[in-house]
Amino acid sequence: MVLLGTLVNGAAIVVGSLLGLVFHNIPERYKTTIMQALALAVMLLGIQMGLASDQFLIVIGSLVIGGWIGERIQLEDMLNRLGKWIEKRSGAGGSEGAVAKAFVTATLVYVVGAMAVLGALDSGLRLDHNVLYTKSMLDGFTAVLFTATLGFGVAFSFIPVVLYQGSIALLAGQIDQFVPVELREMFITEMTGTGGIMILGIGLKLAGILDIRVANLLPAIPVVGAIVTVIYLL
Repeated sequence: MVLLGTLVNGAAIVVGSLLGLVFHNIPERYKTTIMQALALAVMLLGIQMGLASDQFLIVIGSLVIGGWIGERIQLEDMLNRLGKWIEKRSGAGGSEGAVAKAFVTATLVYVVGAMAVLGALDSGLRLDHNVLYTKSMLDGFTAVLFTATLGFGVAFSFIPVVLYQGSIALLAGQIDQFVPVELREMFITEMTGTGGIMILGIGLKLAGILDIRVANLLPAIPVVGAIVTVIYLL
């Protein structure tokens, strides 16, 4: 089943979020320490991913163009409105906008990364779900921590995760037919570097160091694809 890995990933996020509710009432100082630890871990992951790039000018160009596109279409505002709509429809308690913040933060962490793309491609091309199974364990564990500190809005991030990874898995057959292996590998390398910068931005935001509109940088991912395709054809 092509979508098995993606569905397991989505289920892991929901289960992790439910488990996180058990720890939701822990003292605020514990939450602060856990969130700071998460922020540091996310920043380190972002740095590691960012260093994976072979051509950093592609990363810079993609982020600049992608950021411009994201600001033009106000992508982060769209995600926040979706999160607030979910908050209203779900009747979740807590401070206003808490569900939206948790939803957007978790969605960015789970979607921006090489494992999401690589895992979905493996699922679609070879029916090999091992990468997504591994991602599921990581996402489930972080969902516990995110829910304990940010709230139950984390659970709703399974929706964009399933849609994003599922779409890639279903399109993988066409990708395999029309996209050369060398171009695919080049895209994954530079996409990892670009995604790493975004992950670093999420870590800085979680730590309260910089209020970066990371969601507005998401268009940089398809921009990476466009740039590496032009370079490959040249």
